[in-house]
Parts: sequence; structure tokens; C-alpha cells
Amino acid sequence: MNAPVVFDLGWFKVTNSMIAMWLVAAVVILIAQLSVRKISLVPTGLQNLVEFVVESLQDFLAGILGEDLAKRTFWFFGSVFLFILTMNWMGLLPGVGTIGWHTTDSHGHEGWLPLIRGANADLNMTLGLACIFFVLWLAWSIKSNGVGGFLSHIFLYQGEGKGPMKLLLLVIFFLVGFLEVISIMIRPVSLTFRLFGNVYAGESLLEMMVNMGGKFGWLTALPFYFLELMVGAIQALVFMLLTAVFTALMCKHDEEHAH
Repeated sequence: MNAPVVFDLGWFKVTNSMIAMWLVAAVVILIAQLSVRKISLVPTGLQNLVEFVVESLQDFLAGILGEDLAKRTFWFFGSVFLFILTMNWMGLLPGVGTIGWHTTDSHGHEGWLPLIRGANADLNMTLGLACIFFVLWLAWSIKSNGVGGFLSHIFLYQGEGKGPMKLLLLVIFFLVGFLEVISIMIRPVSLTFRLFGNVYAGESLLEMMVNMGGKFGWLTALPFYFLELMVGAIQALVFMLLTAVFTALMCKHDEEHAH
């Protein structure tokens, strides 16, 4: 199913999830700019909050990636966590998904077109995030290991051995390397559907509880609303954690030997 188009400019179509994405990006950028507008040695207010979040994420990622790799890649992992978290929580704001208008398609079917929807409930958004990570992961892996090291990490036996046993292990690891390639290719798909599925299921659950409650739908959905706040944070953390682990598996080992 194609994403609902709000504005059709001919060569460029604007969907409601794209509008949500732009709003989230604007909010994140605005908070970042406000937090560094007046920097003080003893942080207070917004600067204190932002520094606490950034330092906590840096320490968390350093434990997975190592200090050097975490510093070089934090711009992505930190940004993607805050971006996904903000998008997930924005999808729970009143008006998101409920402000819009009725439409009629070419077949005469009536429907509801929301002006803004949860961006991560759109498969295009989660797929885009996963594909961006896959390209960056490939670049980081080749930069850390070189092309030869990257391929040997996948296909060659790195341990010690002698005689027929070493030859057997070389053959086994070479064949297993093709399974590893399949696993690597599946990672963007798994990242895409894990994030999309959880967010979409949460939105569907809230909508169902609101409809079941009738006039008091907001009351029946309230416990699940707070649950979705927690799920939104967990899903942002899981996406960052998985992408960081995938990166560490390929890049961290060789950097430790380099030091």
C-alpha cells in the first residue's frame, strides 16, 4: 500500500508521515540549537538536560563499540536514537492521526486522510533508516578492516590449527561465510519490520481501545497510552543497540588489535 499523499506537487509527493518527519527533525534541531545558544561551564536548564542525555548515550555506546569507534560513529547512533524516540512519542500526541479530512478515491471509496501520522508507522520511514545504516555499516567496516580484511572476516578461518583439521576448518568457514552474507543482507529487513511492526501495532491498539470505549474511549486507552510511551523509548533504544552491536562485531575487534 502506498503512503497517503497529502500534497501532490507532480514531481514530488508529500505524505503525512513525511510531514511528521520534518516536524520531528525541526524539533530536534531547535532543541539542539537552544541548548548551545548560551553555553556555561556549569550547565543548567536545557543545556544540563541535553548534556546529560548525550553523555549517557556516549557512555552506553562506548561500552559496546569502544571509546574510539563510539566517538567516530556517535553522530549517527545518538541522532538515530533521539530521532526515533521523538518520532515515536510525537505519534502519541493528540491530533496526530485524528486531524485531517474525508477523501474519496477513484473507485468511490470514502476514507480518512490524516494530516500527520506516526512516521515510524510508515514502512518507508523504517526502511529508509535501515538502509542508511546498512550503507554506513559497510563504509565503517571497510574503513576499519580494508576490503581484504572485510572479506576475510566473513569467509576465512582466523584461529590456529595444523594439517587436515585446519584445512577442514578453512573449508567450513568459507562455506559458512555465504550464510553470513545472507544474514548481513537480512539485517536491514529485520530492523525495518521490527521498528515498523511495534509502532504500527501500538497505534492500532490505541485506536481499537478508543473505539471500544465509545464516549469514554480516551479513558480505556489511557493505560495503553502510557505503555506506548515506554514502548516508544524501548524501540528507539533497541534500534540503536542492534545497529551498534552489528557495527561492533565487524569493526571493534580489529581496532582493539590495532591499539
